[in-house]
Amino acid sequence: MTETAKTPADFWFDPLCPWAWMTSRWMLEVEKVRPVEVRWHVMSLAVLNEPRLEELPEEYQEMMRGPAWGPVRVCIAAAQKHGDEVLGPLYEALGTRFHNQGLERNRETIVAALEEVGLPADLADAADTDAYDEQLRASHKEGIDLVGQDVGTPVIAVPGADGEQIAFFGPVVTPAPKGEAAAKLWDGTLMVASIPGFYEIKRTRTVGPIFD
Repeated sequence: MTETAKTPADFWFDPLCPWAWMTSRWMLEVEKVRPVEVRWHVMSLAVLNEPRLEELPEEYQEMMRGPAWGPVRVCIAAAQKHGDEVLGPLYEALGTRFHNQGLERNRETIVAALEEVGLPADLADAADTDAYDEQLRASHKEGIDLVGQDVGTPVIAVPGADGEQIAFFGPVVTPAPKGEAAAKLWDGTLMVASIPGFYEIKRTRTVGPIFD
């Protein structure tokens, strides 16, 4: 299978979200069992929730006003300075620390993630400045415009049979399916997402994210 034969799957993530992290683990499995290549992009829960911030629980409001901005700003700064290809490894390093290891979402953790993937530690400075917010908002808008405001992270988009992009939020799944189960979920998700007028399947979550 050549690289050119692979279907690009554009994946918009916020490293803060544990459910997006679960979906990203599934997508890495999909790459092994289907001719798919994931291309990573940044979206922002802080940006997404700006219009409805006052409607959210107080604790969540505090997160959206402060801690939620740092990691996505650092990701955008890294991509701007070192190319989009760094986003996958950086997301891997950040997500493993935030979710699997349960580390604080602070400068120390971000610096450790940057150093692991060979990026300069001073990129962590971007967390506390709005210098890259224009680029962050543009990346966020690119993904969210494909699916509308009534979603979260991640957003995934793939080319459809007619050339138009098929885009959707999710899937929300835990634990991340592996092997043939990952392939079946991918095939089924594309099947329903490609139906014109199809919008939603949902049921109540009975367990939290299972990181394995």
